Amino acid sequence: MVLALAGGASSLPALSQPVDVDASRAAPAEDQVASPVPTPDPLAPSDAVAQLKDWAVASGDPGGLPFIVIDKVAAAVFAFDASGGFVGAAPALLGIAHGDDSTPGIGSRKLSSMGPKERTTPAGRFAARIGPALGANRNVLWIDYHTSVALHSVIKGTKERRVERLKSVSADDNRITFGCINVPDDYYKYVVRPLFIRRSGIVYILPESKSLTEVFPAFTTAGPLAPPAG
Repeated sequence: MVLALAGGASSLPALSQPVDVDASRAAPAEDQVASPVPTPDPLAPSDAVAQLKDWAVASGDPGGLPFIVIDKVAAAVFAFDASGGFVGAAPALLGIAHGDDSTPGIGSRKLSSMGPKERTTPAGRFAARIGPALGANRNVLWIDYHTSVALHSVIKGTKERRVERLKSVSADDNRITFGCINVPDDYYKYVVRPLFIRRSGIVYILPESKSLTEVFPAFTTAGPLAPPAG
C-alpha cells in the first residue's frame, strides 16, 4: 500500500495512511522504451491468463491501451502492449489474505489498523496509471487508488524478506503484502513503467475465490472460461 503525494494528479483523492514503498531509489527516465526482460525460466501463463488475454484483444476491451494480467494463484504478472503483444512476465508478491474483495474504507485507514484477513489484493478490471506516491518509490502504478492498491518495485531489506520470496521457486510464500503488488525492480523499470508512463492502461486481476465470470461479467459472451485453479 502506498500514499499519494499532496499536489499530485488532481483527479486522485488524498489518502491518509503510511507508505509501503522504499524511498531509496530514483525513478527511471521517462523516455525509456519498454522491451521484454528475458528470464532464464520464463513464466508460462495459465489457461485463465491466456483466455483473458485473447478475449481482451478480440473484444477490444482495453480500448487500445496496454494491459496487465495478474494471476493471484500463480503469483505472476503478465504485461501486454496495446496490440496484445507480450512484453514480459514476472513473479509477484500479493496481499497476505486470500480473497477477491477489498474491505470497505480500507484505503483511508492506517496499515497498523489492518488485520491479516483484511490484507487482500482485490480481483477485477481496473483503469490504471502511473502516479506519485510518498515514500521510497516516488512513482507507482496506481491500480485502485481509492483502496490504495498499487503495483510497484519490491521493497528491499524488509523483515519479511520480500526479495527472497520473489526469487523462490514456489508461489506459496508470495503472500505477504497489505494488498499491493510487488514485482522485481527491473521489471517495474523496464516493462511496467514504460508501458504506462505516457498514458493509462488496464489491469486485470484474476480471482482466486470467485469464478472468472463473476468478476468479469462481459466474458459470458466470450465462451466458457475455466475456474481459477486451487
